[in-house]
Amino acid sequence: MKVLRRPEPINVEIVLDSKKTIMSKTNPKGIIEYANDYFMEICGYEEHELIGQPHNVIRHPDMPKVIFKWLWEHLLAKKNIHALVKNLAKDGRYYWVITDFDVKVDDQGEVTSLFARRKAPPRETIEIIDGLYQKLFSIEQASGVTIAEKYLIGFLEEKGMTYNQYIEEICEQEEKTSYNPKELQYHKRRTVFSRMFR
Repeated sequence: MKVLRRPEPINVEIVLDSKKTIMSKTNPKGIIEYANDYFMEICGYEEHELIGQPHNVIRHPDMPKVIFKWLWEHLLAKKNIHALVKNLAKDGRYYWVITDFDVKVDDQGEVTSLFARRKAPPRETIEIIDGLYQKLFSIEQASGVTIAEKYLIGFLEEKGMTYNQYIEEICEQEEKTSYNPKELQYHKRRTVFSRMFR
């Protein structure tokens, strides 16, 4: 199958509907096997264009490679990771998603497929993570992925958090201002991810 050519990015955002979920399924090498209608609506590709393509066809060039390195290391180790990602649509526009994965394994424990659900992240979260990603991207451009990874490890060590915990923390910052104290009491019982992907 012919690999799709990535478009030139333009600085125009597609704002996702917070009530809708982008869904896709890939094989362990990231080849798309299924995409739901909302995925195709947002990214702008037809179903016959997407199926069989590597998922990185929608990767935005602004994204630091170290994030995808960590994402794949987690998934192939059968661990979930909640990644905040900037994606590229067919027409060059961009959109932000927060992703939850379901890793499927066979009887021998080998990964057979990855099912991903993507939602619109909180707006303040995008602004915070974009600042970190710009730093990582600049470090990668100057010194490579390994040095960018060392910076990210140091950044998270300073905060005493994993990447997942950091993403949850910045997502919850906005939620704390979105609920009154009575509502917040209930919402604290479940993680931000379980609330987003219920």
